[in-house]
Amino acid sequence: MILSFFSSRGWDVEHRPLIPEEMPVLVDDDPCFEDGPAAPRPAAVVNRWLRELPASGAPAPSSWENYARAVKEWMEFLAEHGVGLFDSRERLKAGLSRYAEHRAASPLKARFVATTWSQHMSILSLFYRWAINEGYATAEPFTYRAARALFTGTGREVKVNLAVRRTPKPHVTIKYLEPDFTELFRKGLRGLAPDGSQDTFHGREMTRNAAVGDLALATGPAAAGVHLPAVLGDPHAASGADPGADSIPGAGRDHQGQEIPHPPGSPMRHSPRCTTTWSWTGRPQRRAAVGARRGGGASRCWCPSPMQRIEQVLERFDPAVLTSAAAEVGDHDAELPLRP
Repeated sequence: MILSFFSSRGWDVEHRPLIPEEMPVLVDDDPCFEDGPAAPRPAAVVNRWLRELPASGAPAPSSWENYARAVKEWMEFLAEHGVGLFDSRERLKAGLSRYAEHRAASPLKARFVATTWSQHMSILSLFYRWAINEGYATAEPFTYRAARALFTGTGREVKVNLAVRRTPKPHVTIKYLEPDFTELFRKGLRGLAPDGSQDTFHGREMTRNAAVGDLALATGPAAAGVHLPAVLGDPHAASGADPGADSIPGAGRDHQGQEIPHPPGSPMRHSPRCTTTWSWTGRPQRRAAVGARRGGGASRCWCPSPMQRIEQVLERFDPAVLTSAAAEVGDHDAELPLRP
């Protein structure tokens, strides 16, 4: 299929055509626009829809081209699979499912990000609704659900295309924090006001929240592809002593295999019983550490329960140290289970 752009320059006609300048025109490889009297081809139907875009909310020539390319690619994909542009709903839905997989899992050149995919689905939805109203089509491949939209305090019922992919809100795509906001973030997790005083409102488990926040800030290199082990306490690490031969030194390794040291003051300075590879772009994946159990020909990591882990840590301290520390634990602290 050929995509061309209309121009009236050089035409020797009595009246200028009604087709807008730079309007996209789809032409089959033949090239023909009809299969017989009163039997226009799908390309001719698409061209009529394109010519009506300036009066349908799309006055910009760049929008016309985007609309034409979206429909053209959809038509070419359907033709490869033997499906017509105005085929039955069952066939069109099957084609849409295959098209979604093609745009999500094909080679990179053929893939669409969520925003581009959603734009194409919106364009195709507009085209099919127009074709149904004009009598060219009897079905469309899309399924809709009812929703209520609010604008300036006024609500109205709308239809939501289920083929459109959801995209994250801008505030959840933040990849770094400004220094002043970082400190505010750390104080908030500890239940402190911006000036460092005790806040009148705070959540529960502030000690845990602060530790997790410090861990997230300390492992910032993971966003650049560095994999860091999530670790749990070894009292030898805090004193600087040798944690033992069964531990895994360093905070991780970069893409060249070089060891990366733990950041100063980071909770990552403890040695692990097992490691977890963390990435900001995916779920944590377990990997076997030294001393991990193996079974069934595949390595798997054995992680003790929280109470077992606490016992393993506490048994390394002198009882007198534990007794002194337990006296400082209040009834409201999250460390209450550590009291003997």
